[in-house]
Amino acid sequence: MKNILFVASEGVPFIKTGGLADVVGSLPRDIDRRYFDVRIVMPKYACMSKEMTEKLEYVTNFYMDFHWKREYVGIFKAQVNGIIYYFIDNEYYFNGFKPYGDDVKFEIEKFAFFSKAALSILPVVEFHPDIVHCHDWQTGLVPVYLKERFQANEFYRSMKTIMTIHNLKFQGRWDKKVVKDLTGLPDYFFTPDKLEMFGDADLLKGGIVYADAITTVSETYAEEIKTEFYGEGLNGLLKSRENDLRGIVNGIDYEEFNPSTDKYIDYKYDAINFRKEKIRNKRALQKELGLAEDDKIMMIGVVSRLTDQKGFDLISCVMDEMCQDAVQFVILGTGTEQYENMFRHFAWKYGDKVSANIYYSEALSHKIYAASDAFLMPSLFEPCGLSQLMSLRYGTLPIVRETGGLKDTVQPYNKFESTGTGFSFTNYNAHEMMQTVRTAEALYYDNKREWNKMIDRAMAVDFSWKVSANKYQEMYDWLRP
Repeated sequence: MKNILFVASEGVPFIKTGGLADVVGSLPRDIDRRYFDVRIVMPKYACMSKEMTEKLEYVTNFYMDFHWKREYVGIFKAQVNGIIYYFIDNEYYFNGFKPYGDDVKFEIEKFAFFSKAALSILPVVEFHPDIVHCHDWQTGLVPVYLKERFQANEFYRSMKTIMTIHNLKFQGRWDKKVVKDLTGLPDYFFTPDKLEMFGDADLLKGGIVYADAITTVSETYAEEIKTEFYGEGLNGLLKSRENDLRGIVNGIDYEEFNPSTDKYIDYKYDAINFRKEKIRNKRALQKELGLAEDDKIMMIGVVSRLTDQKGFDLISCVMDEMCQDAVQFVILGTGTEQYENMFRHFAWKYGDKVSANIYYSEALSHKIYAASDAFLMPSLFEPCGLSQLMSLRYGTLPIVRETGGLKDTVQPYNKFESTGTGFSFTNYNAHEMMQTVRTAEALYYDNKREWNKMIDRAMAVDFSWKVSANKYQEMYDWLRP
């Protein structure tokens, strides 16, 4: 039996702001419990729901040296879906209205405290991990602390660490003097080959330098981040550690995202009866959103944060042109004001063709996956991406740019071989995107038989957590202490 500890700043079902929480909460459930005991440690946020807080039981507390003083560390515990979660309690750090705040210095201090506390509780809760699996910059100091002060204690000496990068753009970078003072780490650690980054200190960089293995959330992204364009300043370091770097695509919860049982959609369907039943969801959504009620028109869904990263500058260039075609667009999400207003404008201009829903709703997102014919995701970069996996599951064909996880999970349509599960384009170019949308339109309108065969293939692919879990298990075995 091998013990694995996930250290993360969020995880379902307790707290979620993005895809990281899905990975942390879902992946351990599919790791084989006959061989691995996977547990999770995360902060005890005051903003967790009452329902979730009530599941926590108090274990004990102690005081830990941190930032030149003695800090309170409370330990709570819960068991959900057979997985043990530990929670670090400290009201000063975790009392906000949301998990993350805007004060970068305080965030660095908060997660430096969390990283040290996550290691300090282990002898107290009597759990000795063989591997400590760290997620994103918030836990970047765990491998650093483990190689520094914790090495003196035999309990910690054999532990290996993995650093998983969910999005390289966020690195936890701040003034070097301040970070040195906060962490208590000696000068030795603040050099360009360790934590220093352009004169600042960089927590994610520390994690990458000191971890025994590094993963990211798709094979293509693992290659991309070794280049200057995607590397966010860390490409040289990642290139130097490429033998320890691997990409493993995220999965999605196949029970939660299942068109045959989905509680949010009006008409359930599966790979056998989608030809009859899927269209009824389109009719229901057209009616609900006030779009033209037309079975034959092609509906394109977008569920996303409305930001530059997601390719909305491409859409804004050609949206007017695309709205001249026989298509409907259903958009759901919030983000940058210019994109929110852009979609509001087109919803006003093309009322029966464009529905702009500038908020977030879990129920509406499921309805869009089920009702749409295609799903548009033209990202500038996409470490993994989950929306395209959900759309494949619902037989909604993705139209994506070939980057990161989008390239790894969507097989482009090939009309000569009759293969593919979606449509893709290579260059970050608005007209190339529009041409790809029109290729999809042509197939949808002119060759319905071929379109339906693509849906068959899309619904047959498996991006459940089971597949990803097997690859993580291989890595855990490879890293055997």
